[in-house]
Amino acid sequence: MDGIRLGLAIRALRIRRGWRQLDLALRARVSRSEISRVERGLGGGVTLTTLARIAAALDARLDMTLRWHGEGLDRLLDSAHARLVEQVVAILAPTAWELVVEASFSIGGERGSIDVFARHRASGILLVVEVKSVVPDNQAMLHALDRNVRLAPRIAFERGWVPNGPVGRLLVIAEGTTTRRRVAALGATFARVLPARGAEVRAWLRDPSGPIAGLLFLPYATGARLGRTPTGVSRVRGPRRSIRGPQSSSCARPTNVWRDPSGDEPARTG
Repeated sequence: MDGIRLGLAIRALRIRRGWRQLDLALRARVSRSEISRVERGLGGGVTLTTLARIAAALDARLDMTLRWHGEGLDRLLDSAHARLVEQVVAILAPTAWELVVEASFSIGGERGSIDVFARHRASGILLVVEVKSVVPDNQAMLHALDRNVRLAPRIAFERGWVPNGPVGRLLVIAEGTTTRRRVAALGATFARVLPARGAEVRAWLRDPSGPIAGLLFLPYATGARLGRTPTGVSRVRGPRRSIRGPQSSSCARPTNVWRDPSGDEPARTG
């Protein structure tokens, strides 16, 4: 994050509104000295929460970019995304679904791709699956998902599928306490737009009837099944060892707890 540029932007937006630093501080519920520090490019010691509140008070949004080893982070995220797509394929492939991974399209000037596009052989129901390794920009994600669902019959027809059924939409997100917390923060939106969850989604995938709009959390581990959901954090216990002397109060660290790439907490499935 460029502190100087951020400070200049904050100052420009404040002046555009005709506010003093004190006015902005009151609206953002921070001190005037913090506003001054940020505007002078000294925001390195200011918390991200404070910066986000200052931006929100100006009807702006704080947008940060994390970089690591050049394109290394992009490759890492792509790998995480690919593993989740593999999970979706592992769930749908053994059942009566025809699948296309990364189904690209260009229709009437609208271009894009669908992570997993499927057609149920028996019913003709179409399914648009959006896969995210981290909780996405909610507005952009929902816009893209809605567009893909709207275009799904045309995309299916161009691929030789007979689109004679409704279109279901499914958002798949990486399992993890951080991702669940972020989804919970947008609970009202997700409950309205993607109300179906876990067991209901899996049951529909086994025997689809009518359209569905759902959200499914999946771990990165392989071997997902429609009829079985993970029940918790798995732990591997080693052989007992005799320990002499005072008993230690520390516990062994779980050896196979998957860690959410978008947070530090061990993921709990189920």
